[in-house]
Amino acid sequence: MYVANSKRLTHAGAKKIAETAIGKAQQAGIAISVAIADSGGHLIVLERMDTGRFHSLYSATTKAVCAASNKRPTSSHGAQGQPLDLAHALGLALAAGPERWTAMEGGCPVMVEGECIGGVGVSGADWATDERIAREAAESIGASPK
Repeated sequence: MYVANSKRLTHAGAKKIAETAIGKAQQAGIAISVAIADSGGHLIVLERMDTGRFHSLYSATTKAVCAASNKRPTSSHGAQGQPLDLAHALGLALAAGPERWTAMEGGCPVMVEGECIGGVGVSGADWATDERIAREAAESIGASPK
């Protein structure tokens, strides 16, 4: 077969994910940046809350792109899920491109019926909170983080 049917993340879906992430951050009393990318790693929505640190925009974007590319939450594991030491994590980021891969938690794929339609990245809190907010934001449109 030469043509495949595929799902895609809409702008409305990306905005809903961002709104959910910002709402969760407001409830926690923190300021975050949130990035939502499509399945090809192209940004759809990028927002930084008032008082959010400007560098968190870059972290959130990289987390979203990496999660979409690997089709799994971002972590200090390689593309195949193998644990990485610091040297390998840094080497992978340099080889893939520092804007394309990260070992930091807080990125979550947006999976619908087993198909990755994008990624969400959250930055600005501790890594566990970034990860939780990203997961809950993806779930807000009925997607799965796995």
